[in-house]
Amino acid sequence: MKRVVSVSLGSSSRDKKVVLTLDGEEISLERIGVDGDEEKARRLFAELDGKVDALGVGGVELNLRVAGRVYKLSSGHSLVRDVKTTPAIDGAGLKHTLERRVFELAAAELGGMPHYRSAFVTLGIDRFGMAQAIAEVSDRVVFGDLMFALGIPIPVNSIGQLIFLGRLLLPILRHLPISMLYPTGESQEVIEPKYQKYWDQAELIGGDFLYIRKHMPDDLSGKTIVTNTTTERDVELLRERNLRWLITTTPRYEGRSFGTNMMEAALTAYAGKGRALTDAELNELIDRLNIRPSVQRLND
Repeated sequence: MKRVVSVSLGSSSRDKKVVLTLDGEEISLERIGVDGDEEKARRLFAELDGKVDALGVGGVELNLRVAGRVYKLSSGHSLVRDVKTTPAIDGAGLKHTLERRVFELAAAELGGMPHYRSAFVTLGIDRFGMAQAIAEVSDRVVFGDLMFALGIPIPVNSIGQLIFLGRLLLPILRHLPISMLYPTGESQEVIEPKYQKYWDQAELIGGDFLYIRKHMPDDLSGKTIVTNTTTERDVELLRERNLRWLITTTPRYEGRSFGTNMMEAALTAYAGKGRALTDAELNELIDRLNIRPSVQRLND
C-alpha cells in the first residue's frame, strides 16, 4: 500500500487518516497537524522524507501561481528545506486544474452550470484557479484579499484588479513569516465575523475554508459556498447557519474533504513518477479516475 502524509501547520483537532482506493490501488492518507509549530513541521518533513510516497504541505504554500507567474514563498520552502527524496506537494496543481474546473465538474449534481448575481471570495490570490472559475459564473465578484490578508477594508472588484494586486504585492509578501499570511494552530478555531455587508450581498462565497470559517456571519441563508477542506463538524456548523449549498473542490472520504495538497499528493503517489505532476497529467487523472467535487444541499 502506498502512503501519503500531509504535515499541516493547522490544528491537530482536524487530523484524519483514511485509505483511498484509486483504480484498485490502495493509498493510505494521513493528516498531521502541528498547531502552528513550524519547527515540529520541519522535523516531521525531514523524518518522513524517503519513507512515504508523497508528502502534503498543509497550512502554507510553497509557490503561488497567478496569471502565469510563479512566486516562491520563503516561509513554505523553509519547512521542506531538508526534504531531498520524496515529492513535497502543496496542492497548487489541483488549484489550477480541479478548482479551475469546479463548476464544470459539479454541473451534473447542480442541475447544470450555475449562475450567480454576486459572489464574494475571501482570498483570490492563493486560489487563483477557483477565483477565475467563480468570476466566470458570477455577474459581479468582490475579492477580499486586501481585507483579510492585510486588514485594509478595500474591495478588489475584478480578476484584472486581482492580477494587478498580485503582481504589485507578492514580490514583497512572499518573504513574510507564515503567521502573518495564514491562520495557524488554535487561531483557526476562533470565529470573528468581519465585513458583514460583503457576505450579505453575495449569493456565492468562495475561498479557503479557514478564512471563510474564521470570518463568516451567523446567517448564511440561501447562499452557496465553494471551498476546500471541511470536516463533519464544519458541515454541521454551516448547516446550523442555514447554508443552502456546500461545494468542496475535492471529494469527501469518510465524512470529510481533504485539502488540495493531500489529494494532489495522493495522485502523485498513485502516478509513481517520483515528482510533482504537471497540470496536463493532473487533468488526465481527474478525468480517468473520475475525481469530482462534493456537492451537498444542507438546507432548503
